Amino acid sequence: MSVTAQDVKALRERTGAAMMACKNALTESGGDIDKAIELLRARGEAQAAKRSGRVAAEGTIQSYVHAGGKIGVLVEVDCETDFVARNDNFVTFARDLALHIAAAAPLAVGEDEVPAEERESEVRIATEMAADRPENVRERIVQGRVDKWLDDVVLLRQTHVNTDKYENQTIEDIRAKLAADTGENVVIRQFARFQVGA
Repeated sequence: MSVTAQDVKALRERTGAAMMACKNALTESGGDIDKAIELLRARGEAQAAKRSGRVAAEGTIQSYVHAGGKIGVLVEVDCETDFVARNDNFVTFARDLALHIAAAAPLAVGEDEVPAEERESEVRIATEMAADRPENVRERIVQGRVDKWLDDVVLLRQTHVNTDKYENQTIEDIRAKLAADTGENVVIRQFARFQVGA
């Protein structure tokens, strides 16, 4: 049974679990949404949605400077307690995130933070590129191109650059798993990326 992107999205909206966790649960349950929800709840993944409303006022700021000192990153990752903020896995996540940001150069943490003018520009370009296509598919083509662009520029949608360690998981998948493992709300608050000459 093949799992569609719409199924994964619907399950994610209902549970707040990470994309890969939703996809795996749907695959295991043969596409049965209710069974997939049970699987996610049993693994603690569905609890992440409940935690997301809790205040994350502790955390860490980590940095990464690329060899040669030409690119540098500061990233703030927050959690609920200082105990988790000092946890090795939490700090390692923040450090790996800083390295990822240096390499991938995202524009924003989440989709809602992408500048409106950048998004409008991408929609215009995609619309022009789809102009010669049949009218009934143009909208889907434009949406597909914009979604692909968002995958490239939104931090939470990017696949971590360390594919060996993170097995092609998105930053959101890794963040959600850390939240499930720690039992706390984990928030990527902000980042700053510096590049000489840029």
